Amino acid sequence: MDAVTGIEAVCFGSEAWSRTLVEDELRAGRVLLVSELDGEVVGYVDVSVVADVADLLRVAVLPRARRGGRAAALLDAAHDRAAAAGAERVLLEVAADNEAAIGLYRAAGYGAISRRKRYYRDGSDALVLERSLVAEDER
Repeated sequence: MDAVTGIEAVCFGSEAWSRTLVEDELRAGRVLLVSELDGEVVGYVDVSVVADVADLLRVAVLPRARRGGRAAALLDAAHDRAAAAGAERVLLEVAADNEAAIGLYRAAGYGAISRRKRYYRDGSDALVLERSLVAEDER
């Protein structure tokens, strides 16, 4: 819990979830997966699955552990868990100006489906991205 809360503070600053919110995620039965480096938690992903839709709530990796494929591996694991729970697609919001995150999501097969004006506290927009979890031949 401390590791995830610490990652929140580093990666999301004023938008970070408190320890209580992180605990609430776990109690709510969300999928919370972590990535470790030398025995230390350096990243995590949080996914909620309701019926056939998964919501990717958070993906975070400490700056010193980035560029090693951790975020992509966390996404892959989250996709697998969501599909196993019955999800057919994943939705997420990402800051429209967060080019690094958008690049990660596009590489993982996400596409933009809408834009939410002034979604974040600072007034910036969010892009809503979607990815299918169903193989093309199964659609």
